[in-house]
Amino acid sequence: MNIRRLTGLLAWSFLLGVAAAKGQQETLTLPQAVRLALEQSPLTAASRADVSLAEARAALARTALFPRLDFTEDATRGNDPVYAFGTRLRQQRFTQSDFALDALNRPSPLGNFATRFTGTWTVFDWLKTEDQVRSSDFARKGAVAQDGAVQQRVVLDVVQAYQSVLYAQKQSELADHECDTAQALLDTVQTRVRAGLAVESDLMAAQVNLAQRRQDRIAAEGDLDTAWSELETAIGHPLVPRPALQPIVPRHFSAGVLADEIASGLKVRPDLRALDEGLSAQHAAVKAAKASFAPEIKTYGTWEMDRPSFAGPGGNNWVVGVRMDLDILPLAKHADLAEQVALQRKAQANLQAAEQQLRLAISRAHSQQQTAARSLETAQAALEQAAEALRITRNRYEAGLATITDLLRAEDAQRQNQNQYWFAVYNNAMAHARLLYATGSLTPGSTEDLQ
Repeated sequence: MNIRRLTGLLAWSFLLGVAAAKGQQETLTLPQAVRLALEQSPLTAASRADVSLAEARAALARTALFPRLDFTEDATRGNDPVYAFGTRLRQQRFTQSDFALDALNRPSPLGNFATRFTGTWTVFDWLKTEDQVRSSDFARKGAVAQDGAVQQRVVLDVVQAYQSVLYAQKQSELADHECDTAQALLDTVQTRVRAGLAVESDLMAAQVNLAQRRQDRIAAEGDLDTAWSELETAIGHPLVPRPALQPIVPRHFSAGVLADEIASGLKVRPDLRALDEGLSAQHAAVKAAKASFAPEIKTYGTWEMDRPSFAGPGGNNWVVGVRMDLDILPLAKHADLAEQVALQRKAQANLQAAEQQLRLAISRAHSQQQTAARSLETAQAALEQAAEALRITRNRYEAGLATITDLLRAEDAQRQNQNQYWFAVYNNAMAHARLLYATGSLTPGSTEDLQ
């Protein structure tokens, strides 16, 4: 478990402990839920790992600019004539007697301890290494931008799940209220039947209505449990015990200019910037593939010390040189260049497609926000009208001027309008969040404006 995840869990446990000590239920606000998700979500953990991976690859690519130095400690023993002759020379222990034919043909076993330092350095490779470094740097920037895109996606998921719980809670509250209302209606109808002011069919209708309202309450409780599970999944760990959520109040979000929103989205949307960095990385990769056809100039050097015992005296020697390497049959390099060019075209096409999809997404989100705002105003007016109609119909039924069918129809209309109103409230906030996400402006700080 990493430090950020452990810190988030400890902080949440501390808050729950304080709330329990005070005998209160901890309240989880939307910004708090977002911060928890960014710390605990496995999606953000995987994204941060991708950033670390890209940074490591960029550092690895940069090491090719520096010399390579190797150290070798080698212990050997044998009586191979060529080995024995060369070893005595490197140990600087060759004598006149070693030229005897018998000693040359059948030397005695000889041991050697060799300490060797070897260095190589690519002096010039037509900027292939520099292009590879630039490609890895662009890839690293793309990973950072993609991490921002993942964080915004996590924020959007938390906003969606948080509001789903609020809506499900409101549905559950409405279902409880409807059950109480249906029970009260049944009691009223029973009293009226006993008094001879209503018929048995009214009593049966009230009983059926109560049974239906109870079924609605069971379904609402199931939806609430599902919504809590979705919120816990979005955050990244269970919420035990489940906290209270801060309600989202109805509010009006100012509408922007569509052209400005599209221009802003094309500029700051993190996943689009990640694709742009990926295209730049692929441009550099193509240049590096082309440079690989040119000859490479390398320097090398070796210093070696040979001795008959590990700590004893011996001889040492060194060699330095310059080498030019040229692949005169570069079939693999032609294939690699073709691959890099194809990947470049693909990256270009993906960027263009993403820009087109972004324009569409922003246009859709802009329209949905305006529609949600108008729907909220309409739902508010319809809710007030339905409440007044129910009040009038209930009075008429109690006065014997309306049937129970009229009353149940008015209650259904009131219930539907309540559901539509609260759906409009949360959909209005969600539409604004989707627009912020589409334009690349959905940050943990921006969620404070949703509550």
